[in-house]
Amino acid sequence: MPNDLNAITRQLTGIVKKTGAFLRTENQSFDRAAIEYKDFNNVVSYVDKEAEKQLVDNLSQLLPEAGFITEEGTTEQADRAGLNWIIDPLDGTANFIHKLPVFSVSVGLVDNGRPIAGSIYDVNRDECFSAWEGGGAWCSQNGGAEERIRVSPAQQLQESLIATGFPYYRFEQMQQYLHILESLMQKTHGLRRMGSAAIDLAYVACGRFDGFFEYNLKSWDMAGGVILVREAGGVVTDFTGGDEFLFRGDVVAGCAVHAELLAVIQEYWT
Repeated sequence: MPNDLNAITRQLTGIVKKTGAFLRTENQSFDRAAIEYKDFNNVVSYVDKEAEKQLVDNLSQLLPEAGFITEEGTTEQADRAGLNWIIDPLDGTANFIHKLPVFSVSVGLVDNGRPIAGSIYDVNRDECFSAWEGGGAWCSQNGGAEERIRVSPAQQLQESLIATGFPYYRFEQMQQYLHILESLMQKTHGLRRMGSAAIDLAYVACGRFDGFFEYNLKSWDMAGGVILVREAGGVVTDFTGGDEFLFRGDVVAGCAVHAELLAVIQEYWT
């Protein structure tokens, strides 16, 4: 593990903000004719690929010994073991394409599967979230000073606002998922679907959401965010209550309501 995670994270925030500025500029003139389909309902564009290349180039200089696990595969993919950057260059591609201003850059540093540092840049709000193991979670807005962030003080599910995402494949589990939504609609202040799991996790870390859950995620959707939630005082597990979320694809994150939220999910999820 690197010796100075604080310094590495500080430099990481500059890198993700630089890539975020590229996304912001490209979004102004983006043409939907540039869309490509990786598979059903899974879109990509030259913007995702170029943003990823920028991140890989800059992160290679920051920490040459680290490998890469990336969404768009623009570089050789590392083994899950060891020290790796896990990158989502544009989390919320569908939002970006439709010019819905909710998308982000998300990067996590993982040591043998354990997230140890991360940064998420909410491009349109110019908010940069960052955290490193043992260093707490932080947020700066509009280039201002960083401020410490904490998860919500909510203690009960009935006083919570919960975020989730809608799957675009594995629809055979849709009925279970809909039962969970039906239950949570009756037990919370409401449900929200932003379209960027990274932003959802960042918003749990700073207390805007009290919890977040989703399945069908990839490691790059979560790697930058789970360290934020944990360092902000929250809890992150997979749907079984275990610690395998990063590569299992299902995650539950939250403040003190995590246990209640997980119980609702487990009532319907098999």
